[in-house]
Amino acid sequence: MTDLHRLSIRELSEGLKTAQFSSRELTEHYLKRIAQIDPKVKSYVTVTAEQALAEANAADAALKAGNAHALAGIPLAHKDIFCTQGIKTTAGSKMLDNFISPYDATVVAKAKAAGLVTLGKVNMDEFAMGSTSENSYVGATSNPWALDHVPGGSSGGSAAAVAADLAPIATGTDTGGSIRQPASFCGLTGLKPTYGRVSRFGMIAYASSLDQGGPMARSAEDCAYLMNVIAGHDAKDSTSIKKDVDDYVANLNGTAVKGLRIGIPKQYFNVAGLDADVKARVEESLKKLEEMGAILVEIDLNMTEAYVPTYYLIAPAEASSNLSRFDGVRYGYRCENPVDLMDLYKRSRSEGFGAEVQRRILIGTYALSAGYYDAYYVKAQKVRRLIQQDFLKAFENVDVIAAPSAPTTAYKIGANLSPTEMYLGDIYTLAVNLAGLPAINAPVGFDKDSLPVGLQLIGNYWSESQLLSIVHQYQQNTDWHIKRAAIAEENA
Repeated sequence: MTDLHRLSIRELSEGLKTAQFSSRELTEHYLKRIAQIDPKVKSYVTVTAEQALAEANAADAALKAGNAHALAGIPLAHKDIFCTQGIKTTAGSKMLDNFISPYDATVVAKAKAAGLVTLGKVNMDEFAMGSTSENSYVGATSNPWALDHVPGGSSGGSAAAVAADLAPIATGTDTGGSIRQPASFCGLTGLKPTYGRVSRFGMIAYASSLDQGGPMARSAEDCAYLMNVIAGHDAKDSTSIKKDVDDYVANLNGTAVKGLRIGIPKQYFNVAGLDADVKARVEESLKKLEEMGAILVEIDLNMTEAYVPTYYLIAPAEASSNLSRFDGVRYGYRCENPVDLMDLYKRSRSEGFGAEVQRRILIGTYALSAGYYDAYYVKAQKVRRLIQQDFLKAFENVDVIAAPSAPTTAYKIGANLSPTEMYLGDIYTLAVNLAGLPAINAPVGFDKDSLPVGLQLIGNYWSESQLLSIVHQYQQNTDWHIKRAAIAEENA
């Protein structure tokens, strides 16, 4: 079969169970596509062909014995921020270019236990710091819809791999929009779960109070399948919440869109820099949901202007602390021929970290330094609480909140936006992480240059099922999620 990459996760699962094709055939199909198409996209950092085929053989045996998980034998790609035993994990950095993890991240271990097949590790902005996937030590990844454009970031490799049909699903992480923004730029569905819903153990930390792993796929249904595998409490992660996990697939039609109250923050649609095409497509998608029975309610989110400055104090401060372990001594990159210990520290970190990571470490170290800690970091934490309360007040009157996922479509590679311009591009996504809320991106059309546009739906705590259900039903009434870039239509 030459079109296996066009099948949904449900169709792949049914095909494997009824022996229409084997996991080995499916895995070989994807490996062939990666070999022929990925040199144009550059989404993969490491392709684990030998391991993938061994895992596919094991899945086929389990399927034959009749004791396989629903996703057994289905390939996936992991963002290169999740530790993988025996496989290089770089986090997109020269600092970890020689790091082979001795253990699996919980997300990876859960995927293995379910019989999913790891195709490899995909590219990302260095230590998840960036919105374009250009801040990677191995170089930029291209957007499958337009190869001279970025796929977004930091989970750009995950988005590009799925959008080019080089993996049916992928894991991503979201610290300030790093699942939702690349999903928007690449025409995919991407879910950022509630903080604590998916284990962070073995996920290389950027900002520990903001980081959260989640699924990226073509549809809400595909995301739901992966969420069923990766969600849940983990004793190895102190921030993981002990709370029952929904059956996200079974609940895909569990939320009635008829009567659903969708909050429309008036501040979000008056942001300077919101592209006219993006605004139009998002408003069209909201009109469609209204036709399906939803009720649109105008709301106020008065803390909007505080999102960017609050995030860019808290996240760099936590990054400064988390990245202090990369010192050239214990593991990771070490400079050559240091003259003394201070020279070892300084040169290892200066040579091992890229410009954006250094910028954020310096900002964070300054914010945490004596004399500035109370003025900056403590104040930012207080504002963070106000942002959270702003959302909770809104949820007293609405079920979900709608917004664009990004104010623009994908940037051109090498656009050289200033750090301030880049940070302002995150305005719609940052607050979700500051408040710890779940949110999802759904593809809702294209701009005048045929680049994808995304709608973001933000839910109250633990409402992942509701978000997936709303988007699933929207996708039953639209076809944006099944549109494919020309490069994805190529047969390997």
